[in-house]
Amino acid sequence: MESILLNPHYRPLLAIIKGLRNGFMYGVKVRFPHSLVMTFLFHEGTLQDKFAFILRATFQHAKNLAMLTAIYKTLMLIMQRVTGRTHPLQNFLAAFMGGYAVFGENNKVNMQVNLYLLSRVSVGLVRTAVKKGYLPEPKFNVFPLFAGLMWGIVLCLFEYQKGTLQPSLQNSMTYIYNDSTVWSNVWDFLVYNNSLLW
Repeated sequence: MESILLNPHYRPLLAIIKGLRNGFMYGVKVRFPHSLVMTFLFHEGTLQDKFAFILRATFQHAKNLAMLTAIYKTLMLIMQRVTGRTHPLQNFLAAFMGGYAVFGENNKVNMQVNLYLLSRVSVGLVRTAVKKGYLPEPKFNVFPLFAGLMWGIVLCLFEYQKGTLQPSLQNSMTYIYNDSTVWSNVWDFLVYNNSLLW
């Protein structure tokens, strides 16, 4: 077995298998604690229902990352063998096809993953544009401006177009901004809040 693992001839195929394994394990490590916390904070139902939801979401996230990794690495290997080289367009096409096939279904897990990527990709594209000289290097700290812009937009959307935001974000905003205006005694002012979070 070790001779196969160390044989350079099998390395590209073994990298696909290990990528499949690593994608699955990473999905479990990321989704399980997230689902555990969010489910117990925001979901109603029996303990059994909550754990079933946590396990379903964890498995879906892990399976999707594993499948995307396998598709991406397989397509990259095929394109590299056909063309004899690698090119950024090949990376994009392989990832596009994998993302379309695996993360293209509109469900809660895929939406969260895709939104996470959107934020990271947006920052990466701006940094690349600055690095390549397409945008000028800022002469001041832009992070406070970025933070203010994000919070200004999200709270305007929350107040006037709440239904356009993700349900988990709506729940968080409702708890922080709306539920903080409602109380009837000292107990529910200081300790207990009548919402799903508590």
